[in-house]
Amino acid sequence: MRLRNIPGSREEIAANPYAIKEEPAEGVEVCIRLHKMGDKKSDEGGRLVLGDWKVKGHWDEVFGNSNPIRIEIGMGKGAFIMEQARRNPDMNFVGIEKYSSVLLRALQKQDEEQLPNIRFIRMDAEYINDVFAEGEVDRIYLNFSDPWPKAKTAKRRLTSHQYLDRYDKILKVDGIVEFKTDNVDLFDFSLEEIEASKWNLIAVTRDLHADAAMNEGNIMTEYETKFSALGQKICKLIINR
Repeated sequence: MRLRNIPGSREEIAANPYAIKEEPAEGVEVCIRLHKMGDKKSDEGGRLVLGDWKVKGHWDEVFGNSNPIRIEIGMGKGAFIMEQARRNPDMNFVGIEKYSSVLLRALQKQDEEQLPNIRFIRMDAEYINDVFAEGEVDRIYLNFSDPWPKAKTAKRRLTSHQYLDRYDKILKVDGIVEFKTDNVDLFDFSLEEIEASKWNLIAVTRDLHADAAMNEGNIMTEYETKFSALGQKICKLIINR
């Protein structure tokens, strides 16, 4: 179970040099009633910047280079994306996680390693278009995302058509999305959403670790290691437009 409430975690994240600050682009509104309890309408779900962030379209300045940017949405404690950064020093990586207490764990690891090609953002993926400009992202990783099993919350699934539309705006023309899960129902839903969209299914497997081609170079997440040890098969798909 994910820890979601460590006192002072948001303040510690805000002070960390590897965490992207929630600063507004010029002319963008800032919510002055941030985190007012019981008033979702006033604080827009905890957002400070109600629109584009300062980093949008300026990630080359953040990293000091124009290397391709790859992001993981819902990165958890960061094991997967940090290993990606270690293996690919010529790529830039951004880990996105909405739970402060979980993101804090990744930042603590990064403080020890100080990988130069990775940064982190605390935010809800719903607002991803506020931080990346059109065509600014090379690849998106979705690993063991929340299945949101109830039908009324289907639009919150990270492979829903609503999110595919968001990815379409920030990905390069030849950009791709990689998705792994142990949840068969979520995987079936994802395939249906893709079939009904303009996206192309490049590769798919329902047993990743038995698929030599798709498993080559695979980086195991914490959940993947746990589920695999229990004998559960891992599903994976790769898509582009």
